[in-house]
Amino acid sequence: MNKPIEVMRLLAIQMNPTIADIKGNTLKIINGIQKAKNENCQLVFFPELALTGYPPEDFLLLPEFIKAVDIALQSIIEATEGITAIVGTIRKNEIGKEKPLFNSAAVITNQKLIGYQDKSLLPTYDVFDERRYFEPARETKIWNINQHRVAITICEDLWQQSMALKNEVYATDPLQAFEGKQVDFLLNLSASPFHLGKFYDRLKVCSRAAKTLHCPVILNNQVGGNDSLIFDGQSLYISSQGLLLGIAKRFNEDQLLVDLQQPSSSISYHPDEMADLYHALVLGVRDYFKKSGFTQACLGLSGGIDSAIVACIAAEALGPENVLAVLMPSRFSSKGSIEDASLLAHNLKIKIRYIPIEGPFSAYLELLEPHFKDKPYDTTEENIQARIRGMILMALSNKLYYIVLSTGNKSELAMGYSTLYGDTCGGLGVINDVSKTQIYALAKWINREKEIIPQNTIDKPPSAELRPNQKDSDTLPDYAIIDTVLKEYLENYSSSQEISKKHGYDLELVENLITKIHCNEYKRRQSPPGLRVTEKAFSVGRRFPIVQKWV
Repeated sequence: MNKPIEVMRLLAIQMNPTIADIKGNTLKIINGIQKAKNENCQLVFFPELALTGYPPEDFLLLPEFIKAVDIALQSIIEATEGITAIVGTIRKNEIGKEKPLFNSAAVITNQKLIGYQDKSLLPTYDVFDERRYFEPARETKIWNINQHRVAITICEDLWQQSMALKNEVYATDPLQAFEGKQVDFLLNLSASPFHLGKFYDRLKVCSRAAKTLHCPVILNNQVGGNDSLIFDGQSLYISSQGLLLGIAKRFNEDQLLVDLQQPSSSISYHPDEMADLYHALVLGVRDYFKKSGFTQACLGLSGGIDSAIVACIAAEALGPENVLAVLMPSRFSSKGSIEDASLLAHNLKIKIRYIPIEGPFSAYLELLEPHFKDKPYDTTEENIQARIRGMILMALSNKLYYIVLSTGNKSELAMGYSTLYGDTCGGLGVINDVSKTQIYALAKWINREKEIIPQNTIDKPPSAELRPNQKDSDTLPDYAIIDTVLKEYLENYSSSQEISKKHGYDLELVENLITKIHCNEYKRRQSPPGLRVTEKAFSVGRRFPIVQKWV
């Protein structure tokens, strides 16, 4: 049995760092230390790599960057009078062999740096590439803080023990070093990216660790958007019995106060998947703009469901006054689509401009007609329309300082159902990782209280409207089939035979869809970065060559 926990109040500061904003991140940390003092806490701790932001990537190769981190840490140390602070940072590998750095937790007590706990397990799968920069920990120890035996781990170090990792099995388990050692509580500094369902994975991992070590576990997770990655926060306080005692806000900066002397009752929390998806995308857009120094966005609003979803997210993230919807009808645009787009803009109170493309489209047809030599109308003319629209949006971006939001969804990107240098134009792909079936579910969630997206936009068959009476179903199977194959193949790495047998799909159809996924790699490589919300996104974490002979 562990000895009774003595008085200990601690504060987990769930912060939103900006990559390489050493000055800004340092200020957040120092302010967090002061908050902990105001709460009469003996200990305060921060997420993984809080000082640099996660992931800093090749900034870690710049000597001046490393020097700036070292200087900033000294100012943090000076702010710790009367308190212990544990800060996620980097430190040099003084031995000079293998990798140059450690991913570390600096342990600081009363203005003195008493040591570092380095990260042991360095992931190199999916969105992670930590072994590119870091050396694994050479030792794992228990820290004596205010007469408490404290175990400190960093993100992945917690995951091996629960066998929750799909893509990696490590040779060691850092938690084994703590078993039977009468640990009073375990702290985990995390930068754990969001994907749908991630909360339950994290809860399982923390609960298993708590029951194994017979002590409370407090996980502090980074929040915020950094390029394609979104961090949801939702820091956790878990009892020694593995029960959830506390949780910080999702998708917002917050602080989680833990008083180990006071009894706490377990709580129940079940996230709403569509609410999480929506708020994750809103956070991703908001931080992409805020951290880049931009405030305004524009997008092509077609009257279709994809651009409607993106407009809703942009209005929420940036404020409707900062969103410009551009309607660019062609000779093939239906009256209903134009009306639906106008109504949505009205409902969202976003700005709107009408720029018909018939003039430039006719000019291009006339210009190219002698060179096409009476060849029939095909995707060439369809793509010209999309590229004219892309050019208009990019011109508005250049002249008026907007970032263009791309509106293609994951299903379309998988099938190549998009026009390179047309609807792939933009600075950010908002729904690049959202399948078409999820798009419809998201629309229903957005309209849960009142109709924001016109019902006609949701009900009508999806269409690019680039030729008469065009429908997506003319060239693509049902999106439910596409999305099922997509999930099985991308996330589960299932073979075409396995997918066909499991879902009763025709094998030739499945093989054709998988072929399309690979044949359109070149388009996705040239598309804007997209926000990641599933376990396997096209934008980051998936690496396949463009030129290959496997498929």
